Amino acid sequence: MTRALPIAILLILLLAATPAALAQQRFPPPEFDTPRDLPTTALPPSSAPWSEYVDLGVLAGALVVAALLTVRFRSRRWIVAMSIGSLMYFGFVRGGCVCPIGAIQNVALAIADAGYAIPLTVVGFFILPLALALFAGRSFCASVCPLGAVQELVILHPLRVPQWAERTLSLLAWVYLAAAVVFAATESAFIICQYDPFVAIFRLVPVGKIVEGLGRDEKFFNAWALSGRLDQLLLAGAFVAIGLVIARPYCRYLCPYGVLLGLLSRLSWRRVTVTPGECVQCRLCEDACPVGAIRKPTAEAPSRQRLRGKGVLTAALVAMPFLVVGGGVIGGLLGPVMAGAHPTVALAERIRLENAGEVEGTTDESDAFRSGDRSPKELFAEAAEVEAKFVALWRVGVGVGWAHLFGAFVGLVVSLKLIAQSIRRRRTDYEPDAAACVGCGRCFAHCPIERARRTGKPVRLTDREM
Repeated sequence: MTRALPIAILLILLLAATPAALAQQRFPPPEFDTPRDLPTTALPPSSAPWSEYVDLGVLAGALVVAALLTVRFRSRRWIVAMSIGSLMYFGFVRGGCVCPIGAIQNVALAIADAGYAIPLTVVGFFILPLALALFAGRSFCASVCPLGAVQELVILHPLRVPQWAERTLSLLAWVYLAAAVVFAATESAFIICQYDPFVAIFRLVPVGKIVEGLGRDEKFFNAWALSGRLDQLLLAGAFVAIGLVIARPYCRYLCPYGVLLGLLSRLSWRRVTVTPGECVQCRLCEDACPVGAIRKPTAEAPSRQRLRGKGVLTAALVAMPFLVVGGGVIGGLLGPVMAGAHPTVALAERIRLENAGEVEGTTDESDAFRSGDRSPKELFAEAAEVEAKFVALWRVGVGVGWAHLFGAFVGLVVSLKLIAQSIRRRRTDYEPDAAACVGCGRCFAHCPIERARRTGKPVRLTDREM
């Protein structure tokens, strides 16, 4: 086993490095007679079509190895090594694109718009980690996702988040997922990519470019990041700072793909277990888990408490339709605001303000529009059609649009969360929650039964462990 693991990881890393080593500029920059400053690009350089299939093959291989490390070999050391390798390739070499998280938006747009041709490689990136979750839980989060790897490597002194706060904050990921689907389906924006907290880190330019930019203050930040967005760098810094004391904040409270992985992980064939044998109730795994995924054994509840639980469950079931309908109504009220994210609606509003003299100056977008052939009337009509998608997608007595569906979905998620919290699950040991566990492997290293299995020595619990 000790020989097979490093060889497997080495092969994957060598395969990952191949496209980077062989890649060439397909479209070199033009040559000018006089020196000129070339603008920085907002996206990573285009890669050859075959390299995307190489990326997909690397992802498949990495997922298999990650599953073996978390479920079969149970090795924290190799999980960390695999995370570093994935961070280097999927993060820095590939610039964080394409990733399964952002692929959510491509899939949503493909479903909503039959004319959109989604690349097969993007479909593969979206499906592979989800398919593996049915067999081995969130192995993708364990050591393949570059976003998770960044957060995993900066954990310094994680604080324990209370369960009520954990449940409340986890709702943000569902809201984010719903918003990403709505904005992508309406061709408004790909907000997951736009607000990716770590893409600016992955697309940092070489140190030589940074040094070169220091001599020209006005060009410094453009030379600093290929994305050219200082706000993304600040967002990345904020998440890294929070991640020092709150383990994996993006994974736990914002990642929309983690929501899907968590759902499928509840149905997984094999999943992470704390101990390979009988649990000795030492609670060391609970102390070691930085994301609060370890669930305690449950005791037999008294009859009065069971009766109260049934009452809470009944109330949650009765409240479900009210939460769904109420969420839909609130979402409809937010429809005009959500429609403002669409470029056409935003441009129409800007033209209206400029024509009314309510703003000073112009923007690049408004200047480009005024130099074209379309009239403001045509633009306003097109913007009205876009807004109708949010407030009246189809007619069923009343106007129902994407904004209503967004609010109703959030209301449904809240009601299902309430129902789930009112149901007691019987546990006899300390067990990882299948949806919350990210497979970091810390519980393996702290479990005395695991240590005994690896060393061959009998279990001896100290007073602290007992």
